[in-house]
Amino acid sequence: MRIPLTIHDGGQSALGKAEGRTGAEALCFMFANLPMIYKKLGNTGERIPAIGLGTWKIPERSKEGLDAILEGLNAGARFIDTAEMYANERLVGKAISRFDADVFLATKVSPHHFRHDDLIRACDASLDRLGVKCIDLYQLHWPNHSVPIKETIGAMEMLADAGKIRHIGVSNFTVEEMIEAQTSMKRYEIISNQVEYSPFSREPESGLLQFCQKEHITLIAYSPLGRGQIFREKKAMGLLGKISATHGATEAQVILSYLISKENVVAIPKSSNKTHVKENVSCVDLRLSEMEIKELDGLGNGSNKPLAGRVLSLFLKNTGVWAKIMEDLEKKRKI
Repeated sequence: MRIPLTIHDGGQSALGKAEGRTGAEALCFMFANLPMIYKKLGNTGERIPAIGLGTWKIPERSKEGLDAILEGLNAGARFIDTAEMYANERLVGKAISRFDADVFLATKVSPHHFRHDDLIRACDASLDRLGVKCIDLYQLHWPNHSVPIKETIGAMEMLADAGKIRHIGVSNFTVEEMIEAQTSMKRYEIISNQVEYSPFSREPESGLLQFCQKEHITLIAYSPLGRGQIFREKKAMGLLGKISATHGATEAQVILSYLISKENVVAIPKSSNKTHVKENVSCVDLRLSEMEIKELDGLGNGSNKPLAGRVLSLFLKNTGVWAKIMEDLEKKRKI
């Protein structure tokens, strides 16, 4: 579904102008002064940038990665996503420290920390690494069926009550898992689900996207460029080349513009290349026609992720194995 998107074009920093404003009011005020498209965040009444910054596989001590993040933030993508699993929260914290509160910050807790006390400690550790007092969006990274969801959600709500997190989200959850998580809530709502979504990974269109749209839950698309697969597909590149030439845009910009034209969808492409990051953010200037969107819809028909990717997803859903992997990684990193 194509929805009307609002562009706020200002360009000057709003730091300082938000004095006297708090919470969602201040955040929306500051965001509104940057050249970006903004979309509703669940049922919160807030709006966040339609294009954010993914950070998966960006090393913690990468100067190139830091420069790329800063480029994206300066370009208007004041929405950044990380995770304790990524082992780069300190890098993200270093980047956002230069922008005060003018960034919507999201991170994720690993499944092996889903026990109540473990989750509280994990959040405190993330806050410390990020150098902030509150996380805007705290997400459950993958389902963990070995821990009762009510116990996990109870800890998340306690963190929200304590002011350590503002919103609760999930990642890689099915519709059924989202319903179970939401029904375990007593005082809050699940406001987002972060999943892989691209023209070559359309599993969300088989029910999840429709559920999120119906329930006003934001779908955060990670790996929106299909992990580079799309650039190896002759049919896809032919169509993307035609559309990009029409608009004087790149193929990546066409893909991102296509995804964020969908109701409730925002995207968080990742790149350590400053030029690519700036190009990604500039996709907000592109307006695809209804015919072009329909043509792009034809690039996929449901679940067309490579077999290896589907097998990996199923493997990670075996949360006993997943939790053990993450526990071993944490010991190696000594975090």
